[in-house]
Amino acid sequence: MNILLDTHPLLWFVAGDSKLSNTAREAIESPDNTSLVSVASLWEMGIKISLGKLDIGMPFDEFVRDEITGNGIDLLGISATRLARIIKMPFHHRDPFDRLLVAQAEEEGIPIVGCDHAFAAYGTTLIW
Repeated sequence: MNILLDTHPLLWFVAGDSKLSNTAREAIESPDNTSLVSVASLWEMGIKISLGKLDIGMPFDEFVRDEITGNGIDLLGISATRLARIIKMPFHHRDPFDRLLVAQAEEEGIPIVGCDHAFAAYGTTLIW
């Protein structure tokens, strides 16, 4: 099964942080699942790094190479089809990055690994 990681669970996973639930960690580590990270999450991280709100402890390109793809996590691109879904979505969530994650999850028919209950308002399946 494909699963889409929200930004915080991704960061908690690569850091080995106990904030990540055991269920989420097991889903990410399961050889039966393909873990995906949206390019939108990378964009969000880049903005937070440039604002000084996030420190990943290494250059961004190394983080992507070593901590994301190095852990077998694939990148999920942004397409016009996925963006078109956002236009029709209700505003249960105002964060544009999270709205894009919901649109991507809906388009792909996959759950989101995350604890943001606003995702569930869209009918998105959460793994937490």
